[in-house]
Amino acid sequence: MTVELKGVHYDVSDRTREYVGKKIKRLKHVEDLIVDFHMTLTREPKGMYIASSDAHYRWGQSSHVKVEDRDLYKAIDVMFDKMEQKSTKEKEKIQAH
Repeated sequence: MTVELKGVHYDVSDRTREYVGKKIKRLKHVEDLIVDFHMTLTREPKGMYIASSDAHYRWGQSSHVKVEDRDLYKAIDVMFDKMEQKSTKEKEKIQAH
């Protein structure tokens, strides 16, 4: 799984990179199914943060999750919650076939 983390109007600090590194371990159970994982952290002018991610699976399917919040770390948590649910559902679909 290739992981890419970038910031838009936000410089991604080492602390944030470590935090995302810890959270990405939640996708360990689908790691072999995901080819690319792109995550973007955007800071909006009014103090809002947007955490969005795209997971591209090896069979061509992709999942997109986007979360907005005033707290960056809360947005990252919720985004990983949603991505974990989507990835698990996608894995179950593939196993059913």
